[in-house]
Amino acid sequence: MSSKKEQYYEGVGRRKTSVARVRITEVKKSVETVINGKELDGFFDTKELETTAFSPLEAVSAKDRFNISIKVNGGGQRGQAEAIQLGLARALVKFDGEFQRALKDLDYLKRDPRQKERKKPGLKKARRSPQWSKR
Repeated sequence: MSSKKEQYYEGVGRRKTSVARVRITEVKKSVETVINGKELDGFFDTKELETTAFSPLEAVSAKDRFNISIKVNGGGQRGQAEAIQLGLARALVKFDGEFQRALKDLDYLKRDPRQKERKKPGLKKARRSPQWSKR
């Protein structure tokens, strides 16, 4: 009754308000990349964002070695791509610790802490004050 499931390695990446859960498994037959249930081709608008998201795979020369399943939510496309990048790098390090040196040298394992600043009372935005009028 107990069926053995495939072993996967998971990494979580965050950027601004985006959160990505990335799971990688070794390829058995053909390479599949799924983001939120969709194929990779239709998810990102530009090729640049796709390159940004999957650059850790190219850094360790593992482009056709893994099936990738990603659940990402929140934020915009750029934030989601960078969250996927961090989650993928963390999953690759869990898979093989030897990858850590190459990924760390390219800063793929750093979390970018910049967030949107909150709006303050009495101001229009976070720092923009109301227009001043002499009379």
